[in-house]
Amino acid sequence: MHLNDIWQQIVSYSSSINLWELIGLITGILAVLFLIKENILTWPFGIIYVLVSFVVFWEARLYGDLLLHVFFLVLNIYGWYYWIKGRDNKAEEVPVTHSKLKPALITFGLTALGIFLFAQFLMALPNIFEGVEPPSLPYWDSTTSILSVTGMWLTTRKKIDNWYYWFAVDIIATGVYFYKGLYFYGVLYLLYIGMAIAGYLAWKKSMGK
Repeated sequence: MHLNDIWQQIVSYSSSINLWELIGLITGILAVLFLIKENILTWPFGIIYVLVSFVVFWEARLYGDLLLHVFFLVLNIYGWYYWIKGRDNKAEEVPVTHSKLKPALITFGLTALGIFLFAQFLMALPNIFEGVEPPSLPYWDSTTSILSVTGMWLTTRKKIDNWYYWFAVDIIATGVYFYKGLYFYGVLYLLYIGMAIAGYLAWKKSMGK
């Protein structure tokens, strides 16, 4: 498909705007902008984004993303709590840190295993629950889902390596959402690629203070 064809589809798609996707686009961007700034408002906007995404992903049969956002809801609430209560007594905010080598390797290994196992689960869903249609792109769906869980957990702990995972997620998800015709979410994750780079640089600068 040529770029001109994609653009024409986006224009056509925009003429019948899905309100849920539009709200998801706006709240998703705001959540990441606040995250880059290490602003605690990232969490309430993240919660709104998650709730809206439940509707979007159910309609698109992206069950992995749907289940992922259940975890996101829990982690957003936890992150909100941790950023308020997890700081040192004398610190104004939780500091940005880097994961040590051993925990980082364990995290990576568990993430890889999780991707494989979750893909098997997604493909088994139609056999487990009557009426559930076969998942779309189960392996890609699983990859973005599990990488996102890892990235989100590292984000709640304010580990700078969260941005490595988000960068990978954003590249893959951009392709998946455009392929599925979720153009607003495709644009959102395309923007996220640049924002992940900006976030990493901002947090690295924060570590140097």
